Amino acid sequence: MLTPKGRGSLSETVFESMRASSPSWDDALRTLPDDDEDLQITLWALYELHYRGFEDVDDAREWQPELIELRRSLESSFEQQLRDRAPDTSPEGEFAETLFSFVADHDGPSLAKFVHRDATNEQALELLRLRSIYHLKESDPSAWLVPRLGYSTKAALMELQFDEYGGGDPTKLHAALFARGMDDCGLRNEYGAYIDDVPLEVLEENNAMSLFGLNRRLRGASLGHLAAFEITSSIPSRRIAQGFERLGLPASMIGYYTEHVEADAVHEQLAVRTICGSLLQDEPGLRDDVFFGAFTCLDLEDRFAHRMLKEWAA
Repeated sequence: MLTPKGRGSLSETVFESMRASSPSWDDALRTLPDDDEDLQITLWALYELHYRGFEDVDDAREWQPELIELRRSLESSFEQQLRDRAPDTSPEGEFAETLFSFVADHDGPSLAKFVHRDATNEQALELLRLRSIYHLKESDPSAWLVPRLGYSTKAALMELQFDEYGGGDPTKLHAALFARGMDDCGLRNEYGAYIDDVPLEVLEENNAMSLFGLNRRLRGASLGHLAAFEITSSIPSRRIAQGFERLGLPASMIGYYTEHVEADAVHEQLAVRTICGSLLQDEPGLRDDVFFGAFTCLDLEDRFAHRMLKEWAA
């Protein structure tokens, strides 16, 4: 994957510096983002240095002090924005049932319902292109947490990750299943292929997961995000699979979503009761962060759904 296209003064300056053999970092550190989209694409690329990197950027840039300084500044601004959107405190009550109720009571727009009944083939393929930024990476942001957790939480997270990563079979990794479905749909299935096409909301969704996963102090938010993600996956996956069947999409793409219907019904219990539950037994002070992560997952998905439904209705 090559560096994405810049979307403003900051991203254009930073990407040019990242690609240069002997860059001057002063301009990159002095330049302010033109808008949220400029900030988020820059932050996405800085995070990507810690994943697979870019073909046109030296791997040594991952730990370039100036880029780390810039990343910390941008993610601090982003984290504050996310916290300003979220409730100040978590709801009271027994943790697991309270979190399930918290998610169930969150009433947002549903892309899955639209795909199930109304989406056109073109809209379904557009959704796949936009979702590919995460689904071709799948559980990687959560993998950063493994060495940062106590034994019980670590073991439970690895149980979930074992499924996500195909149970040891590289052809069954969820990311590999999605890539196969993309290919059968006639779409590009290379990692990050559609990054230049995604809107602000997709960048925020992906950057939030990286923000939580890459910062040890946000391990509670990361697991809360994971729990909300799993709780809200099974039924929507069934609806999307049925919508894709209605549209006649390839069996491999439908199979990716049907795989998540049963798996995520199990994963939601594992994520809430065992992973987050054991985390809070060890570190009860992280409860607010767990709910912050869960809210962020739901809120960012709402924002993406609002945007797509508005565009498709226009």
